[in-house]
Amino acid sequence: MSDLQAFRQETRDWLEENCPLSMRQPAKAGEDMCWGGRNFKFSSEDQKLWMQRMGAKGWTAPDWPAEYGGGGLDRAQHKILKEELARINARSPLDSFGIWMIGPAILKFGSEALKQQHLPPIIRGEIRWCQGYSEPGAGSDLAGLQSKAEDRGDHFIANGQKVWTSYGDKADWMFCLLRTDPDAKKQMGISLVLFDMETEGVTAKPIKLISGSSPFCETFLDDVRVEKDQVVGEVNQGWTIAKYLLTHEREMIGGMGRAEAGGKSLSQVAVKALGIDNGRLHNPLLRGEVAKWEIDAACFALTAERVTDEVKSGHGVGATSAMLKYYGTELNKRRFETLLKVNGSDAMVWDGEASDDGWLPRTWLRTKGNSIEGGTSEVQLNVIAKNILGLG
Repeated sequence: MSDLQAFRQETRDWLEENCPLSMRQPAKAGEDMCWGGRNFKFSSEDQKLWMQRMGAKGWTAPDWPAEYGGGGLDRAQHKILKEELARINARSPLDSFGIWMIGPAILKFGSEALKQQHLPPIIRGEIRWCQGYSEPGAGSDLAGLQSKAEDRGDHFIANGQKVWTSYGDKADWMFCLLRTDPDAKKQMGISLVLFDMETEGVTAKPIKLISGSSPFCETFLDDVRVEKDQVVGEVNQGWTIAKYLLTHEREMIGGMGRAEAGGKSLSQVAVKALGIDNGRLHNPLLRGEVAKWEIDAACFALTAERVTDEVKSGHGVGATSAMLKYYGTELNKRRFETLLKVNGSDAMVWDGEASDDGWLPRTWLRTKGNSIEGGTSEVQLNVIAKNILGLG
């Protein structure tokens, strides 16, 4: 037996023993997803157990270095782990901005002290993070941000406002862009800092969306103390780190295009809603639309896997993240448009247990924001045109 065959068997045996049966089905949105953190309320004991077991194994961040609590897996081992998780239909044990965004930035740019302080709790799901990037006057033009941090010797004092802070009212820590040199040129003089959301002077207020939910917040910083040892990388060099982190955010948002809707594939939902005729969907028009979406989704998944392999081989993701973000966003919007058609008038039921409190129409409305968050679709298309297609 080869080393990889042995690893596959060991992984399969461990998952069979440690993954609770209730965690062997896709998570729905909301409380079914495990975000971790100091104040997170687990939906079940199994959800908590699954996160803790995978965190202790390092498999919430399988390819992070073992010295920081990660799995330490190489590319081939990581792929085997993903295949074995898919084999038993296991859900993600932890959904985390720490793993998706700030963790990779700390790994690449952070001091050893920051790595030791923040990475192990991220992996174990003990700390939940939020992102302080956008401001009322600095969205797509992020470099125009005005929130500032004044040097006070061994610390900074931060003042300003952030907006569209996802889950800011539920997060434990924030990774935040602040202007530390007001006299520098636009992209210069910006630093990426970390601070606890319970620090005096930090206030997060939910923003209610047309879907009725409030995943976003306004975040106000009023004389917030930020320790200098919580700067990621060098002071005034945060823009380079910010761009690197955005590539990971765009990959994360693009990944929505590969996820299942409410724990079921589009074709499964269509079969249940429309029925079949001689082994095919009864409605021929929607049959073609569903098939086209699933073909495009399969192609996108293969492209994303190729890009992941290239990154792990030492190639930076760079502008490719814009391509993944744009196409994943459009794919996700198309999926929910098709789900509305498949479910007909029932798709617009807004309340009640039968509709899971209007999960479908509320999520459909939420997908409209996918083409804005993480950089608008127009900005992504410009990046693709200039940096991938070479159109100048």
